[in-house]
Amino acid sequence: MHDTLPLLQKTHFPPLRRKPLDTLQVNLGYLCNQSCLHCHVNAGPHRTEMMDATMLDLIPQVLTARGIKTLDLTGGAPELHTGFKALVQAARALGVRVIDRCNLTVLFEPGQENLAEFLAAQRVDVVASMPCYSAANVDKQRGDGVFDKSIAGLQKLNALGYGQPGSGLSLNLVYNPQGAALPPEQQQLQADYKRELLKHFSVVFNDLFALTNMPIQRFGSTLVSKGTFDTYMDLLKNSFQANNLDGVMCRNMVSVDWQGWLSDCDFNQQLGLNLGTTGLRKHLRDLLKTDFDKQSIRVAGHCYGCTAGQGSSCGGALEH
Repeated sequence: MHDTLPLLQKTHFPPLRRKPLDTLQVNLGYLCNQSCLHCHVNAGPHRTEMMDATMLDLIPQVLTARGIKTLDLTGGAPELHTGFKALVQAARALGVRVIDRCNLTVLFEPGQENLAEFLAAQRVDVVASMPCYSAANVDKQRGDGVFDKSIAGLQKLNALGYGQPGSGLSLNLVYNPQGAALPPEQQQLQADYKRELLKHFSVVFNDLFALTNMPIQRFGSTLVSKGTFDTYMDLLKNSFQANNLDGVMCRNMVSVDWQGWLSDCDFNQQLGLNLGTTGLRKHLRDLLKTDFDKQSIRVAGHCYGCTAGQGSSCGGALEH
């Protein structure tokens, strides 16, 4: 696989500084039941990197020490970690909002038969990958049969109250473009998703997050192989919107990898770019003492992906 970091390090992206920390995003490991082309983590069924028990035990301590309001769990498929449920329960007992970044098909994996019910009982916010409302497009991007299983997962969550008015159970979907293009306008795309999923499958959800594909890991390597890396980077740079800088996710979030090392965001984590610009590697245990407020953020060329067009973050477009 091609390493895109050398192509991204030289950049004119504007400097950024951190704001007070309110979200801890934790990557529990790279094991996943799927292998998607756009995956910036290069996750899959054969990955073995998983967070150990010592790191898991630190997370509730950090949430308490820093007064963090949101725990954002990702992977791989975070639910495949054997400590997932205990961590969710510990965070919810502290009154912390928990987000599960779910690929939907994991709900039908062996041993996960009661996962949906668990998420509902703990009132976990579900952010679910759904790259299109078309079966052909989803299966092309994620594998044969993934669309039908994803729809079944959405219907199962709906039956438990997710996405239903007044339930308080949040179900948001995530869209990624099929290739080297920016996402379309988020509000119109959301309207299309809601219309088509309701009409054909009786599926409802709260919001759609349109995310830009990042030129790193599996997707970045594919761009290099096809000779389109520079063209895609030109698209991101030429679509830069300065007013998106204030809302990018790295301003008030810290990303934790499966070994406990900190980065400014999940994308920096996958590029091996440590938190801040001091060169001293920071660890989860360091958050017991400080939240790194006002420190400089490590930037590189891929940062244009978060500021292009409507902008892109873990919560979707920055302009609505």
